[in-house]
Amino acid sequence: MENETVSKNFIEMIIDKDLEEGHCKTVHTRFPPEPNGYLHIGHAKSILLNYGLAQKYGGKFNLRFDDTNPTKEKTEFVEAIKSDIEWLGADWEDRLFFASDYFDQMYEAAVKLIKKGKAYVSDLSADEIREYRGTLTEPGKEDPSSNRSVEENLALFEDMKNGKFADGEKVLRAKIDMSSSNINMRDPVIYRVAHMNHHRTGDKWCIYPMYDFAHPIEDAIEGITHSICTLEFEDHRPLYDWVVRELEYEMPPKQIEFAKLYLTNVVTGKRYIKRLVEEGIVDGWDDPRLVSIAALRRRGFTPESIKMFVELCGVSKANSSVDYAMLEYCIREDLKLKKPRMMAILDPVKVIIDNYPEGQVEELEVTNNLENEALGSRKVPFGRELYIDREDFMEEPPKKYFRMFPGNEVRLMNAYFVTCNSFVKDEDGKVTEIHCTYDPASRGGNSPDGRKVKGTIQWVSAAHAVPAEVRLYENIVDEEKGVYNEDGSLNLNPNSLTVLKNCMLEENLKDAEAYDSFQFVRQGFFCVDAKDSTPEHLVFNRIVSLKSSFKLPTA
Repeated sequence: MENETVSKNFIEMIIDKDLEEGHCKTVHTRFPPEPNGYLHIGHAKSILLNYGLAQKYGGKFNLRFDDTNPTKEKTEFVEAIKSDIEWLGADWEDRLFFASDYFDQMYEAAVKLIKKGKAYVSDLSADEIREYRGTLTEPGKEDPSSNRSVEENLALFEDMKNGKFADGEKVLRAKIDMSSSNINMRDPVIYRVAHMNHHRTGDKWCIYPMYDFAHPIEDAIEGITHSICTLEFEDHRPLYDWVVRELEYEMPPKQIEFAKLYLTNVVTGKRYIKRLVEEGIVDGWDDPRLVSIAALRRRGFTPESIKMFVELCGVSKANSSVDYAMLEYCIREDLKLKKPRMMAILDPVKVIIDNYPEGQVEELEVTNNLENEALGSRKVPFGRELYIDREDFMEEPPKKYFRMFPGNEVRLMNAYFVTCNSFVKDEDGKVTEIHCTYDPASRGGNSPDGRKVKGTIQWVSAAHAVPAEVRLYENIVDEEKGVYNEDGSLNLNPNSLTVLKNCMLEENLKDAEAYDSFQFVRQGFFCVDAKDSTPEHLVFNRIVSLKSSFKLPTA
């Protein structure tokens, strides 16, 4: 319809105005991660926002690694980040860049500022710079080095580059305004001495640009029109604008800030995750209890579910927190019509149907997904000996327990009615066998005489069962006590991982491969673990249970 109103977020409104007023002719965005850890769910919002804007406006999207701090950066993180972004579907085409690609240009930019009288080499230590900077209520004091001549600054800066000073001995500062109400504008450091090996440039450089100086230069060189970042950079925007203005770029990029995505009761801080990894509490940055993108993928989340989640969160200028249950809602919504519903017995106990012919095997036709006929059906073997879940049998049941107990008739899903007659226990009192009889006329799970049974339970044929390990995950932190203790340490949940070693799955799951996902009847959605599962030893991760208390807010 011609008059249909399209709702736009505030960033799209800014871009529309910039295109209309000629600030830019096209839209060019970027995602600029630091390669010092794995990306998490919050980064997914930024990736999908930047890529989505480029797609919407027929523009371009760059991936650029902000590798200006060699102390924490690794090639491992570079490769993991690339893999995550590809998996989310953001295509940077041939536009993969690194801040280190521009180190020569950044050095020349710093020289240009020195020549303009807009930068100087300082002798102050980090503590002294902090002391001279002042406070939110008191202006800063002038650096004693701020009035050095251009010639002296050029010579000292070259000496910094040539390795003549120790780490921390000299820095290059922008000369702006020590009385500015914005502390970021009080002669910020733009270069420091750091004798460190860089993961791409090796030992070529012993001085490195600061992020606030490097970032606007990178954006300007690449022709980025809109530098979209999170709200903590709002106070840095005057410095961003100062850098591109003083360096006289023809088409200066525009910085726009939006609210971060905060999830309740999760750990996203890199230093905390690093400690969890190093202490062996988790088995890597992709442990399924974490919310790194790699962890969510390994657990069984899909790109579509994460896109749905990001869209539901929306784009705004106001910080807010989102309940983890909303992320779980999105994966359930994505998988419920896509995945077959398979039978899996997580805590098996054997059932023997005494009146079923020994050696006989039937192939029963089972619908893959009752809500989606397009998924078709499969054959499931049925025989005299089966496994059912231990929780589906009780020796002395309470009222309204409709599953298997002595004298009760239940339906074996898609198979027959069976009546429990007796059971066998071991010396510890644990039930090891349940003996039943079946009604041959009830094949398919319906009785010809119309009698009703209230209980329906899943099962697998013992002769055809596929053994597997199943991992049940809960939050890595104790939600009732909060994420952090008073001393700043993590409040870990001792039950965050339950490993079930002796599960029995239906035969159709024997060839399941890494990342394949299914609904296990009555249990939840599960995914083949990409790290530990092998054809000889299948390992499944529970993605999410079937039930949720989460409700989408109504408009």
